[in-house]
Amino acid sequence: MLRKLVIPVIIMSLAWEGYAQDSVRTSRDIFVARGILVDGYTLWVAELDEVYVYPQKHFQNLRQQRKYTRLILNVKKAYPWAKLAGETMEEVNNHLVTLQTEKEQDEYLKQIEKELLDEYTEPLKKLTVTQGKILIKLVYRETGETSYKIVEFYRGKFSAFFWQALARLFGSNLKLDYDPYGEDRLIEEIVVQIENGQL
Repeated sequence: MLRKLVIPVIIMSLAWEGYAQDSVRTSRDIFVARGILVDGYTLWVAELDEVYVYPQKHFQNLRQQRKYTRLILNVKKAYPWAKLAGETMEEVNNHLVTLQTEKEQDEYLKQIEKELLDEYTEPLKKLTVTQGKILIKLVYRETGETSYKIVEFYRGKFSAFFWQALARLFGSNLKLDYDPYGEDRLIEEIVVQIENGQL
């Protein structure tokens, strides 16, 4: 008899404990909403993040699907480097404007070049040739200039010519631009989704 009475009491107490835990509110549960009055009605107003919707991809075969998946992985690998290049270039340009003489600018550029080479040479060597090609395109997207023009501006024409020749030797091209509505449409879609946290 006692056993028949104890089991329902335990079950009811567990249910009550679960109910009590569900009703506990924390600061994360509270959302302060803005509202506006329109014709006597209060309307909730919220700012939503922009979301880009692309048509669902249809692949003719498994090979095409794998190629697209590899493109996503390659863009994810190259994009942070392109962002870093754009940010670094902006910082360098802002600092160059504050320097008075050409000698100071040259010394500053040599110092920055050494720091960048020391810090990023090894990680960048780990990029594949395909990721390097995508990086060249994404650098153009971030800076508005081809990699060739950037090297030419900071290091001179001879250096730009040398690096272009080396890039061509490995099947790449520093003079590649970026066409988000044409040839590079898929890369642009992937980058936008990465920026919005969708990928």
